[in-house]
Amino acid sequence: MERYRSPVYDVLAVPVEKVVANDYNPNMVAPPEMKLLELSIWEDGYTMPCVCYYRKDSGLYEIVDGFHRYLVMKTSRRIYERERGLLPVTVIDKDISNRMASTIRHNRARGVHNVELMSSIVAELTRSGMSDGWIMKHIGMDRDELLRLKQITGLAELFADKEFSMSEEWLEE
Repeated sequence: MERYRSPVYDVLAVPVEKVVANDYNPNMVAPPEMKLLELSIWEDGYTMPCVCYYRKDSGLYEIVDGFHRYLVMKTSRRIYERERGLLPVTVIDKDISNRMASTIRHNRARGVHNVELMSSIVAELTRSGMSDGWIMKHIGMDRDELLRLKQITGLAELFADKEFSMSEEWLEE
């Protein structure tokens, strides 16, 4: 049996021009924290690689986690020059639903999300056939939070596989 090897042991130096953002990351960083991140990378270097999925069809690396570290490389001339345009990257090989879940897990472990974008991800995962149980387990949320995020989208299709009935209290009135 082959031993598991974490992606962090295989960090690649990838030209930042070969890295692209995903279109589902709900994490937001305010301008003061972006300045702090740029300073941190300037003072300490890149201490954590970006997590990416390699898209064989295009030869590009799509970010799963580390968008803001990538953004610093793209926007800070001094860091780009010092790093010679190379971004530290680890690669995971997962389907889109699992990449979305991975992005959320990485983000939630660190901070706060944009609720509307989180709702969009829940909608996308539901549309792609992921069950409520799968979403709760893989994104780390409870049933109430999942329900709230589904309600925010206002899409009836997210509740299509659920059976609803009036509560006993309501029927008594």
